[in-house]
Amino acid sequence: MKLGVFAVIPQPNAKVLNGSHQHHQKGKKVRLQKSKLKKMLVCFYDSKGIIHHKFVPEGQTVTGSFYLSVLWKRIRRVWPEYSAPGSWFLLHDNAPDHREVAVQEFFARKQVWVLHHLPYSPYLYPCDYFLFPKLKLPLKGRLFEDVQDIQAAVALSLRAIPQEDVQRSFQSLLDRATHCIDARGMYFE
Repeated sequence: MKLGVFAVIPQPNAKVLNGSHQHHQKGKKVRLQKSKLKKMLVCFYDSKGIIHHKFVPEGQTVTGSFYLSVLWKRIRRVWPEYSAPGSWFLLHDNAPDHREVAVQEFFARKQVWVLHHLPYSPYLYPCDYFLFPKLKLPLKGRLFEDVQDIQAAVALSLRAIPQEDVQRSFQSLLDRATHCIDARGMYFE
């Protein structure tokens, strides 16, 4: 997920008096300018709620080894029951770091059942129909001074997602998958 910052840029209101420009201090125009700043968020969740989220550090490329280090370290610490071989399933998108050989070998060694996400099917991807809207809605229309403010707001939004909503997202995934199976691969909206 990429997040943007909106910056408030005051612009003086110039009035022309007797042919010379004077700045009118009383009213300043304020213009919102979308920042070019982007932050990547790595987030893992299950039916119990958010397992872990991490903002990718500035300059860090998300590689297979980065992905695994974030995933496995946190799972062993927070959800030790998932450390046992074959004890959990993983649904993730088709990002290059998820398809790296080292990642696939790791999942095979740990007997993690990987549910592959079909390409070009956001209808079946819980982050697209559930998580992103849940994160974006409370942030919509807000102005942030810096990256730390955005990260704090996102973390607060993640923690505020009720467990019942997360559980419904998994039921929705099952319903959506059934709908796709019933359609026999035909396009629908």
